[in-house]
Amino acid sequence: MPKQLLFCLSLFAGTLYSQRAATVRDTLATPFLERTEFRAGYFGNFYWNPGLAFGAEYLLQQKTRTKEKKRRTKIITKQWLANGTLGFSWDPRAEFGLFTNYGITWRRTNAKGKQLQVQVNPLGYYRSFLPDTYEVNGDDVRKVFLPGRSYYAPSISFGLGKRRDNKKLSGRYLNVTYTIRTPYNADFLPAIAIEYGYRFKFKKKP
Repeated sequence: MPKQLLFCLSLFAGTLYSQRAATVRDTLATPFLERTEFRAGYFGNFYWNPGLAFGAEYLLQQKTRTKEKKRRTKIITKQWLANGTLGFSWDPRAEFGLFTNYGITWRRTNAKGKQLQVQVNPLGYYRSFLPDTYEVNGDDVRKVFLPGRSYYAPSISFGLGKRRDNKKLSGRYLNVTYTIRTPYNADFLPAIAIEYGYRFKFKKKP
């Protein structure tokens, strides 16, 4: 291959790498509170297992693409975020559960602020707490302290949302989350939940 072509390819690759690195540096140069959104909302099923979830989303990378149309300018923003969630759900027939998970979110926002996102949480933990439980050992009957079990609980979510620019209440979202709890008996227990809530920011005073 001619040296000139190798040089051009190297220059092109270097330019792409520099642009990507500059994008990441510019994003990370933004103050922490401006890169972080907090969220709170309902988490569970509408008729059973109601609960609440609280979380935070930290912006890792953002890219904005602009397209010129005949009548308007179309702006598409794509983001990668690190997220963490802490919540609880309650089944009045069986148990009370606490859960936490951590993962990565990909989010796309159009010019009207409408959002589409996918969230993958490979790090998940669920702790169930059962009603009063007693243990029998011969003639001895005693109450079990904090009965329940711990589970590894990864999850994946698909969601829609709406962004509100330059507002402390920065948006709302609706997610459908699929979670598994394992080991559950000899296998795993799947569960689907709805999450609806609001995002908000804490900003420094000027």
